[in-house]
Amino acid sequence: MTFFFNLAFVERPIGIFDSGIGGLTVAKAISKHLPNERFIYFGDTAHLPYGDKSKDAILRYAKSISNFLMANNCKSIVIACNTASAISYEFLRDKYKGVIPVINVIDPIIEAVVADGSHQKIGLIATKTTVNSGVYHEKMARRNPTIKMEVLATPLLAPMIEEGFSKDKISHTVIENYLSNPIFEGIDALILGCTHYVLIRDEINEFFKGKVKLYDSTDIVALKMKEIFKNEDLLSSKKEGDNHFYVSDITASFQESTSRFYGGNIKLELLKL
Repeated sequence: MTFFFNLAFVERPIGIFDSGIGGLTVAKAISKHLPNERFIYFGDTAHLPYGDKSKDAILRYAKSISNFLMANNCKSIVIACNTASAISYEFLRDKYKGVIPVINVIDPIIEAVVADGSHQKIGLIATKTTVNSGVYHEKMARRNPTIKMEVLATPLLAPMIEEGFSKDKISHTVIENYLSNPIFEGIDALILGCTHYVLIRDEINEFFKGKVKLYDSTDIVALKMKEIFKNEDLLSSKKEGDNHFYVSDITASFQESTSRFYGGNIKLELLKL
């Protein structure tokens, strides 16, 4: 589908949302690969984690946040959360069909795994809701049914990372407990099905001694967005204005954690929808 916009539209911001601040890892990658773009980020910290919420609740949050982003003239929406992508992507895609592109963090990873062409057995770690949705299995089966996928819910990882535990005894213990599960024996790739998991990528790689290829949603999603924007003539020629970072609840820990997820000092603005 092609989107026809005037110059003023092309210079509008990208809308990015997540259940919390984990999606800042995706926002950081977008800033790296699309330096002329500015964005509005919304982290729904009042309702995190999405991983243990009902589908109806997650869809309700996604509708409210997307309405906010559209009211602020965003030219595209990025669902920077695996759980929200699993539950709300099809609804938002259909709602804004022909208006703006909506990008999730699941399809680009599936496409990258299939494009590699060498994988026979892959693993997936994600939240309970993402796992229970079956979305990764369904999408992989449609694109390459010969790839065997083993899936494990890892509910302790996101809160552990949010609290700053990484590269220490606690994180090593939790990671080892999950990844030593027998279902992952013989995998040649592992999908990190949560935007938080980027921060423990090195530890996961260390566990597998570098022998398992890891896929996460940062560079893969940003490069997919760049491809879409290029094809649809949506690339901004220059960055005008600042990025804005909104959260629905704010605490000192959220503010402190932003430097780990995004890098540098950014100001979180409180906005209750």
